[in-house]
Amino acid sequence: MKKILYLFCLISLGTQLKAQDFADSNLPIVIITTDNNQFIPDEPKILGNMKIIYNGPGVRNYLTDQNTPSALNYNGRIGIETRGSTSQFSDKKPYSLTTLQPDNVTNNNVSLLGMPKENDWILNSLAFDASMIRDYISYNLSTMIGEYAPRTQYCEVIVNDSYRGLYILMEKIKVDDNRVDITKIKPTDSTLPDVTGGYITKADKISGVDVSAWIMVSYISDTINFIHEFPKPTDVTATQNNYIKSVFEKLASTTNNSSITNGYPSIIDIPSFVDFMLINELSANVDAYKYSTFFHKDKNAKLRAGPIWDLNLTYGNDLFFWGLDRSKTNLWQFDNGDNIGPKFWKDLFNNSQFKCYLSKRWNELTKAGQPLNLTSLSTYIDETVTLTSEAAARDNTKWFINNSGQIDGIKSFLSARITWMTTQLGSSSACSNITTPPLVINRISYNPSTTDEFKSSSDQEFVEIINNGSEPINLTGVYFSGTGFVYQFPASTILLPEGVIQLANDSDTFNDLYGYSPFGEFSRNLSNSSQKLTLADAFGNIIDEVEYSTESPWPDADGNGSYIKLKDASLDNNIGSNWEASTEVPFTNWVVTAVDEPLKLQVELFPNPVDETLEVSASGTITSLQFCDLQGRLLETIHPASTSVTHDISNYKSGIYLLTVKTKNNTVVRKVVKK
Repeated sequence: MKKILYLFCLISLGTQLKAQDFADSNLPIVIITTDNNQFIPDEPKILGNMKIIYNGPGVRNYLTDQNTPSALNYNGRIGIETRGSTSQFSDKKPYSLTTLQPDNVTNNNVSLLGMPKENDWILNSLAFDASMIRDYISYNLSTMIGEYAPRTQYCEVIVNDSYRGLYILMEKIKVDDNRVDITKIKPTDSTLPDVTGGYITKADKISGVDVSAWIMVSYISDTINFIHEFPKPTDVTATQNNYIKSVFEKLASTTNNSSITNGYPSIIDIPSFVDFMLINELSANVDAYKYSTFFHKDKNAKLRAGPIWDLNLTYGNDLFFWGLDRSKTNLWQFDNGDNIGPKFWKDLFNNSQFKCYLSKRWNELTKAGQPLNLTSLSTYIDETVTLTSEAAARDNTKWFINNSGQIDGIKSFLSARITWMTTQLGSSSACSNITTPPLVINRISYNPSTTDEFKSSSDQEFVEIINNGSEPINLTGVYFSGTGFVYQFPASTILLPEGVIQLANDSDTFNDLYGYSPFGEFSRNLSNSSQKLTLADAFGNIIDEVEYSTESPWPDADGNGSYIKLKDASLDNNIGSNWEASTEVPFTNWVVTAVDEPLKLQVELFPNPVDETLEVSASGTITSLQFCDLQGRLLETIHPASTSVTHDISNYKSGIYLLTVKTKNNTVVRKVVKK
């Protein structure tokens, strides 16, 4: 208790100071005035007005411009409250704010300082970080390596005519197309596949309205609270809670199982877990894994780690005034004896295959010119210090902060930390020369035109994949990674040479358009402008990646009735000129669902799609053919006792059927498309 009182007295000295003169800044200036100059409470939010003076990159901002419309990035109503836990001990408060319409009730989605439109924002007070750069560089490093992290902009803040110092205006972690891009699950979503997502879950302290949804135990018998961030604890149903809890429990029970069918690779998006660990371990984040640790899961998708959050106790920094000193260069934070989080983090690290991918990614990111390379890090730190030095000096004067030696200390820490991690992670040779199958994203229908019959453009979207090799490909574990567009192929699906397969946004619409059902439905919509589609194997190795665009030289298929088609599957599908606009009806063929060693029995169907007569030939004597619908209902059985047979299916309705071909020792199940 004495330590807490000491801390309170120390960091409250700023309140005894006179407001220093402040007229202009190289950073944006945020001016907050609460109604009637009310004190800003922990909760609930109170009303006020916010102005952001920002004349653009590299242009100086003046306090006298607060009534100049052209100089204001925002001028409107807000709801505001203080936020945080330990950081609220400080007189320099962190804030959470919502931009509002003039009615003081309706959310106002706006772009602040170039960040995508939203209404929920954070003013990070940089608590307990004398360097004032730890959070900023960590969030941006996560972005640099390809993971979403809250976007950030430095600013100087005035509240009710009192200069408060240097802050970071940043995005709040939230379900949004430009933030955590997952499906917004509804209270009525209680059955598969709807109950599978989307969720944001965090391991954290219990504060405010938070309640623990379930707990997990660490290797030091400490308990970790898991809390629903989305849906909110008051909105999540028992069925939804049980589902997302079961995903974490499956992860915990499979960390020693590297099977792509039923091990941890089938449950988690490995690259996101790897990147999450590397950022938190590089920074030696003392709260990682137990506090402020977020996860998210989209509908029909794997569990992903992140976004990263709250990295002020990092790079050698800790709550020293409480006798804590845990951010070290020579230990893993998932095994630091204190905030080590649930067991699955250490178990994943100890799994040789997962650790190999951790090492592989680390070695890639620390190469010359890469974001986690020491020279790159030092340069980025220097750029950040240059950006903030003027405001940091004012902040230090305001709050009696001594940041002497902080920046050099962070650089020295990183040098030692990178060396230690490189030694500890060791070789990645076992996973460095992975051969991925020749699957190619071949057609993309991202913004179909609407008609009187097909009124929804998004329902008509589809993506096609082709096997551009000479051997069958087992699609077990293959999935579209990332967020915004997700799909994971069911186990034991085989795509034969030159076979194509379609995934659609809506199966019924696809069937109405083209006369047969797609192989499966993806979750979410394709962007109407540009989007990266990443096809990966179970461990996250990229098989194919395309970032299409509506800009030249990409063909015009934007709402005009066309889709884009790769001119030839052997061409580089990331070059726009290799694609063409097409309106032809796509076809499907050579899709096999494997049953009991299917590749030992070679089966050919011709034609497929079929109108009337189907010819079936096999490498062995066919003992039986069984035709079923997609619900598994048996339609008919024949016994040819030969290696080939011709069968009339003209009486079948248009659609997809399952054909089971049996010989004495093998069974193959094929999809038959009836026109």
